Amino acid sequence: MALTTDDIKSIAHLARLGLNEEDLAPLAADLSTMLNLVEQLQAVDTTGVEPMAHPASATLSMRDDVVSEHDQRDVLQAPAPSLQDGYFLVPRVIE
Repeated sequence: MALTTDDIKSIAHLARLGLNEEDLAPLAADLSTMLNLVEQLQAVDTTGVEPMAHPASATLSMRDDVVSEHDQRDVLQAPAPSLQDGYFLVPRVIE
């Protein structure tokens, strides 16, 4: 698919990009090349190919959902200057 400089101007306007006139022709050529590559990829017959989430078909190792640490809230909050109902009390900074 060949893009013209008018196409590039329209795309730039939609994307709110400011482009110089001398940049339009090279940009149109580059984008046209990329679109041609996409067209080539779309032409590949992929029937029978199963979609995959990741090219490395790694499986996730699952572990048992068990408690690995015990509640230490009282010990960790002991040095705090102010506490209320298990929460740290801090000075108000937003009015």
